Amino acid sequence: MKKKINYLIILLTTILIVGCTNVEDASITDEKTDPQEVTAVNTNKNSEKEETSTTVVDEPVGEETPAQSNSEQFSGYKLIEVDGGDLSGYREPNAVVDIGYGDREYWAFTNEYGQLVRVIADEIILQDDRNEPVTSSGRYYSDEAKVPGVERTDLDEGHIIADSLGGVSNAYNITPQESTLNRHGDQAYMEDAIRKAGGATNFEAIITYPNTETQIPSHYQYTYTLRGNKVVDSFDNVNPDEVNATLGLTENKPSNSTSSSKSGDISSVDTNGNGQVTIKEAKDAGFSMPITSDHWLYPYMRDNDNDGMVGE
Repeated sequence: MKKKINYLIILLTTILIVGCTNVEDASITDEKTDPQEVTAVNTNKNSEKEETSTTVVDEPVGEETPAQSNSEQFSGYKLIEVDGGDLSGYREPNAVVDIGYGDREYWAFTNEYGQLVRVIADEIILQDDRNEPVTSSGRYYSDEAKVPGVERTDLDEGHIIADSLGGVSNAYNITPQESTLNRHGDQAYMEDAIRKAGGATNFEAIITYPNTETQIPSHYQYTYTLRGNKVVDSFDNVNPDEVNATLGLTENKPSNSTSSSKSGDISSVDTNGNGQVTIKEAKDAGFSMPITSDHWLYPYMRDNDNDGMVGE
């Protein structure tokens, strides 16, 4: 009997020892499992960081909208480069050319007939005669492209975007334009308004023609923004004085005795005393460009292209 009790005690002791061993093993197993779970959480956090980094990298791509916009604007046109002073009157059909001097981006478009039909610019940046190579007559180049039609005595080599507004002189910025319109009419007024405003934004010129055979436009329409105001100038390629006379608007015209025609002291403008006044000297003296043939300063200035204006 006593032996049976001893065996029972030994059996119970063995069961207790085995039970404790299992509990310890389970505890050890749990401790080993915890680090693995933590590692899994860390891996997920790293994945989230990588996705955020990818999003940041994508952001600059979204900022390249202008390049994508140009690609869409230029669709169907051949982008070519033409020297700003190229005197050839030839234009390639369905072409787009940058006609802005220096770093300016002014884009000119031709149709299938080589006619200049559209010019656009996000911003018109005025000529900087202090830092840009400008001739004494206020131009980037000594002459303009010989587009067919400019040989007519009543037509000028008219800039769509003038030198003073940062435009070049090749055929993609020149059209045969009625002389009075170019020098004293709506074209001249528009350019003067942009100069006085210090530039313009959202500029667009639409040029139309009477037929597909000529390079002489029949109509111009300019749309641009000045000091936050949208302006639309639309006019035919005709002599405005003749139109006004036909409409009876030139009768009893007051005499042209404005301050621009009054004489002055050239010594206050001619700083080097050589008897000639440059564009820079005139601007420094406070005179606005262009100086026209009726201005008292005009005889003292060089009008290289003999168009009756200096510094246009």
